[in-house]
Amino acid sequence: MTHVLRRGRASLAFSFFAQGVAFALLVTRIPAIQDRYGVSDGLLPVFLAAVPILAGVGSVTTERLVKRIPPSRLLRWSQPVVLLALLGVGAGERMVELGLALAVFGLAVGVLDASMNMLGVRLQRSYGRSIMLSFHAVYSLGGIVGASLAWVGAHWDLALVVSYLPVVVVLLPAALVGSRWYVDGGGGADVVAEEAAAGASVSFKVLLPLCLVMTFAYIGDSTVSNWSAKYLQDVLGSSEQLATVPYNVYMVTTLLGRAIGDFGVRKFGAVAVVRMGALVAAGGFAVVAGAPGAWVGMLGFTLLGLGLCVLVPQTFAAAGRLASEKYGPGASDAAIARLNVFNYVGFLIGSPLVGALGDAWSYRGAMLVPMVLVLVTLVYARSFAAQPDRYGDGHERPRTADVGRGSNGL
Repeated sequence: MTHVLRRGRASLAFSFFAQGVAFALLVTRIPAIQDRYGVSDGLLPVFLAAVPILAGVGSVTTERLVKRIPPSRLLRWSQPVVLLALLGVGAGERMVELGLALAVFGLAVGVLDASMNMLGVRLQRSYGRSIMLSFHAVYSLGGIVGASLAWVGAHWDLALVVSYLPVVVVLLPAALVGSRWYVDGGGGADVVAEEAAAGASVSFKVLLPLCLVMTFAYIGDSTVSNWSAKYLQDVLGSSEQLATVPYNVYMVTTLLGRAIGDFGVRKFGAVAVVRMGALVAAGGFAVVAGAPGAWVGMLGFTLLGLGLCVLVPQTFAAAGRLASEKYGPGASDAAIARLNVFNYVGFLIGSPLVGALGDAWSYRGAMLVPMVLVLVTLVYARSFAAQPDRYGDGHERPRTADVGRGSNGL
């Protein structure tokens, strides 16, 4: 059954890649979207906040749906909806059409993010070794590709629909074909029945440390994505061109860190990797806050990419493992769906928090707040430990080929 695992892993990796491309194409073309629809500066935050809020609703809904529908099927149909909604954002003409397209995008993204990570955790369990970071590395690669395509569209002054249509035409059929090989990892109807029995019993108190880590990680991530350019230009006195570099460097170092992160987990264990990631990220924020000039500031954002990149994938993996160990394998999906909501909570909190502190105090001081929050991860690092009876004396348990049926049999 090794070939089933490999095909399942490759098809799921492509889904992560496609989602990275789609999300980057949306968020990096926000100025063009605002111009196309005539959205005022006052109304724009409402539209932007609606996406993560509705994504949270989608994730909560997924927790209920997965009790009856395998996550492979939810992913198979939510990904095309996300891509078509992206196309709708580019093709609409009236503000109500933009609102409808963003609403559909947000709801579908919540289902997509939750179901992708459910399948990733299930595959990791079947592999018997850390592979979650590799999926998120491919997502980062998709983000770099999407941001690059957005730059091309902006540089050549292409209409949004002209930028989005070729991407959707390529990714949508490829995602549908690849979805034939998704692996649910546990056996179809038996897993669904087990989810119905176990999912409702997952205690939020058990997941609370991981929910906090997820929130703090995304507060850090949104700080970089929303404030790095402004910070470098307004606080550290860089040129406008140089100010665009930190986020690109952050994305590249995120990709590199995740590409080698699974090896680190296998070699040193998840707890050590999470602790090191939190310390490196906190050090990055400290360097940014105290930087005397733009180039030192860029060094800080580089450290942030290397540190923050491991936290989110490992938090999903830990939630699935913790729920499985405490309640049985059927509880894993419910735990991941609940945890995924805090992805959007952190995204919603991060940018306004830093902006408010920057205006009321200073932007240098504001950078110390996500630094402290990331350091709180150290307090909860033990939540990332695997139980010895499940993983043996080392950091990994032996491989298993007990993967059940792929989604194409459902």
